Amino acid sequence: MTEGAVSTSVLVVDGVALSFQGVRALADVTFAVSAREICAIIGPNGAGKSSMLNVINGIYKPDAGTIAFMGAKYARMHPYLAARLGIGRTFQNIALFKGMTVFDNLLTGRALATRTNFLQHALRTPTARREEQRQRGQVEKVIDLLGLESHRNAIVGKLPYGLQKRVELGRALASAPKLLLLDEPMAGMTFEEKQEMCRFILDANEALGTAIVLIEHDVMIVMDIADHIVVLDSGRIIADGVPDEIQTNRDVIDAYLGVAPLPVAPSDFLRQAKQIHVVLD
Repeated sequence: MTEGAVSTSVLVVDGVALSFQGVRALADVTFAVSAREICAIIGPNGAGKSSMLNVINGIYKPDAGTIAFMGAKYARMHPYLAARLGIGRTFQNIALFKGMTVFDNLLTGRALATRTNFLQHALRTPTARREEQRQRGQVEKVIDLLGLESHRNAIVGKLPYGLQKRVELGRALASAPKLLLLDEPMAGMTFEEKQEMCRFILDANEALGTAIVLIEHDVMIVMDIADHIVVLDSGRIIADGVPDEIQTNRDVIDAYLGVAPLPVAPSDFLRQAKQIHVVLD
């Protein structure tokens, strides 16, 4: 990986290796994510996809290699530092405050942006009031972007699964991340819910300019929304390129798809998603 690549990319993963009690999870993984890009990581179960996200935001410490974020290199990223630097994250399992409203859940995404202390808030000082207004304003932008206005006061635990996943996306976006890591954001969703989430991810990328790295098992979705795809198999990268290159790559077909090349993207999925979004708006 050249110094030029490090300086011009939002994220550079360089030679990362990871193992658990001698079992290899990642081996010499190297790829870069550009500004405003949607990068998808795909591969069969056990390929190391979630482990890769956990290395990027510091949950796992790699055995070797570095992570460069916004031009600065780290032998290990720590979760708190990652959040401070502007790396947001969602997980496979929903991790929301089920007894709180949608608005309050989104507001928790602004916690690291808070500069006033508890005493200032308790006394309702002018500085604390101004900051609260700013934080709530950022949440309002996310509510508008993700079409959550009609659910803003709803208790999250009572919402349908697909809406809860959208709220989780919103909480991550509320932190205004420079890089957003999405671990299977559409897992367990119906076809219609996937269409909606697909459109909202694209909206966030376009409207906010947020670079996104996502793991997704639905290959047709990946081919539709990703600018760049990294394919892992047994912890190693077997392909790295644009969708048109990936879907005709023999190694990918043999190791992951196991079928003939996929139809050329974009598919009808994204067109239907756009139509549904127009109706939602």
